[in-house]
Amino acid sequence: MQVPQTPLRFLDRATRVYPDTVGVVCGAERWTYAEFGARVNRLSHALRSLGVQPGDRVAFLSLNCHRLLEAYFGVVQIGAILLPLNVRLSPSELAFILNDAEARLLCVDPPLLPVARTIEPHLASLRRFILLSNGAGDASPAWPSYEVLLAAAPADPPARAEIDEIDVAELFYTSGTTGQPKGVMLTHRNLYANGMNMVVALGLTDRDVQLHTIPLFHVNGWGAPHAVTAVGARHVILRQFTPASFFTLVQQERVTSCGLVPTMLNALLNAPERAQYDLSSLRQVVVGGAPMPPSFVTAAMETFGCDCFAGYGLTETSPILTIAHLKPELRRFPLEEQAVFKAKTGLPIPGVEVRVVNPLGQEVQPNGQEVGEIVARGDVVMPGYWRRPEETAAVIRDGWFFTGDMAVVDEHGYLLIVDRKKDIIISGGENISSVEIENTLYRHPAVLEAAVIAAPDDYWGEVPRALVVLKPGASATAEELIAFCRERIAHFKAPRAVEFLPELPKTGTGKIAKAALRERYWQGYAKRVH
Repeated sequence: MQVPQTPLRFLDRATRVYPDTVGVVCGAERWTYAEFGARVNRLSHALRSLGVQPGDRVAFLSLNCHRLLEAYFGVVQIGAILLPLNVRLSPSELAFILNDAEARLLCVDPPLLPVARTIEPHLASLRRFILLSNGAGDASPAWPSYEVLLAAAPADPPARAEIDEIDVAELFYTSGTTGQPKGVMLTHRNLYANGMNMVVALGLTDRDVQLHTIPLFHVNGWGAPHAVTAVGARHVILRQFTPASFFTLVQQERVTSCGLVPTMLNALLNAPERAQYDLSSLRQVVVGGAPMPPSFVTAAMETFGCDCFAGYGLTETSPILTIAHLKPELRRFPLEEQAVFKAKTGLPIPGVEVRVVNPLGQEVQPNGQEVGEIVARGDVVMPGYWRRPEETAAVIRDGWFFTGDMAVVDEHGYLLIVDRKKDIIISGGENISSVEIENTLYRHPAVLEAAVIAAPDDYWGEVPRALVVLKPGASATAEELIAFCRERIAHFKAPRAVEFLPELPKTGTGKIAKAALRERYWQGYAKRVH
């Protein structure tokens, strides 16, 4: 027997097995899985009443909210394609994505309505709008309220569209750092496989309480909407991340698991109010989105009393490929040595294959020195970019997806990303990892945040430049930080200059936006190499 692999089966199970269990918490509102399933069905009926057909793209411009979580199932079960939008993109970028995807309907969080109004005249394919509100305020006939539409719709399951597991279920646009954003197509099979892989890799059960710290519009919500639902665990929605809001929800809801990017974890570790909260429920913290210094792992395990380790994946892989769990032979190591491995890119999770290859396609030696590109294959890898066959062919070759991430492999088989291809600094013919320099800077007690970029240099072509934010009340000089690096890494790798900034620009997921930092130094150059 063959049954289509679709994440819709996860919600079916949750509503049957855990109907009376609280499945979703958002602000002051709580829903059992039976109630959540009914809301999902109402959304499906409402969308059909507005003319949404199988294959239509339904876009959501929203902060973290239970309504966006409902869309992960309600849009998809009628055969439509969910298109979550990054709320931090510019109006022109949002308009480009909506037009490129030919979205038919746009659902907008009220705080983002001014942005939607700005781009509305420039949207060629959009036919309908929905305001993600309770029915008051700015709702109008042209912008009907989400809750009003749901109240008028039946709660019984809709007649499901004929689902083929290779049908596209979700469409996520990449950041567009190397050109216009590209739409990553994720199929029902991709999402089902990623959800099952996550359950196994993270040991999720119905006793878990997952805090949605990562924006749901980002890379399939890191897979949490599906994996958490699959096991009947509880979703707790964090609308916007601040240390205080994080601590409050962990204490209030007895959160056991969450995902963070390194800048989020850093903010939590340095938050003075942390000691006021009971965080003892935390079981694990998964850190991804960017490389993490080992010092963060040690501090997190000591501060929160829970496991902390890195994870790695991409939008194109649904997303998770690796987790930095410890192998048995490493568990006897002292905590600080364990942290080195837990901060690495990690080991392939069940269900995916990962290799690191040189330009000839040969696997690098597991010596922690030879650098190659990470390639992956498995059921989680996208079929391609939306209407971009040439770009698809450039990254999926010989049955493998080429990630663009450069890494080494150590003697234990752990991958360690040393940089994105575009972030490798080539100075005088030597390859320098910006991540290695950043990890060194984070060891200095005065450094709160650090980003290292390639800056143009007339002699060397380009050299490392460090942009640093100091901890409140701390002091350090550029000369001091350069000397600190030279004591710990090769002199040619140390930054040639250090600039102190009040803050570093962030992406919609809280990662440091290196592209924006590089732009300041490369203006006037035809290429981003010198």
